[in-house]
Amino acid sequence: MQTSPWAGRDTSKDRIRDHVWTRMAAEGVVHDDPVGAIPDFLGAEEAADRLATLDIWTTAEVVKCTPDRCQAPIRRRALADGKLLYMAYPRLEVYPCFIELDPVALAGADLDLDLVSTMDGAIEHGRLAPFEEMQHIDLVNVGCVAVTRDGGRTGKGAGFADLELGLLREHGLVDETTPVATTVHPISIVEDGLLPMTDTDSPLDWIVTVDEAIATGATGARPSGIRWDLLQPDQIDAIPVLQRLRD
Repeated sequence: MQTSPWAGRDTSKDRIRDHVWTRMAAEGVVHDDPVGAIPDFLGAEEAADRLATLDIWTTAEVVKCTPDRCQAPIRRRALADGKLLYMAYPRLEVYPCFIELDPVALAGADLDLDLVSTMDGAIEHGRLAPFEEMQHIDLVNVGCVAVTRDGGRTGKGAGFADLELGLLREHGLVDETTPVATTVHPISIVEDGLLPMTDTDSPLDWIVTVDEAIATGATGARPSGIRWDLLQPDQIDAIPVLQRLRD
């Protein structure tokens, strides 16, 4: 099996991610090799449809997504439902690091939402929005490799989702009342307690699969911003927005 490029930062979570990736590949429930990535799982569209039935979705006017391929159905649904959408630029490689997709502007340009909701389409047709020009976010959707029903989560091990949330909280765009949700394949749900949250982690409020929507009831504290003391030097070196804030 391939090794994730981010392996080694948390060996206990590495083992859980490896277990989920191996089982997903063996059972053929992903579109491509999941190792080192947020799995592009079969049933992502149906899970997005189930998410769209929840109150946290119907009341949200502004939604934030990560750029993972399995979340393209969520991005498309948000735009189709007339919601302002923010997508993090992959790996936060540029500054500004969030792409704004305005459904009104896209409709005026007669753009295909299937195209715009892909990662490349969002980069091409969205605009990079500085924090001071962004609107407060009503719902955050994050990509996950493994989750627990009590709100624990892990991504692919690089820490981008937590960084994105830290940046948004630091700029007042996400607060304690903003729900954090994910859509996953049922294989991604592991035993409670296997994914303890650290000082930089944000627990999940909702986990949605093809079969069910799980309200986790998570009550743990959420980071108020960036924890500079816990960042790795290579993270700061690779991410322009962190360099900008540090300087």
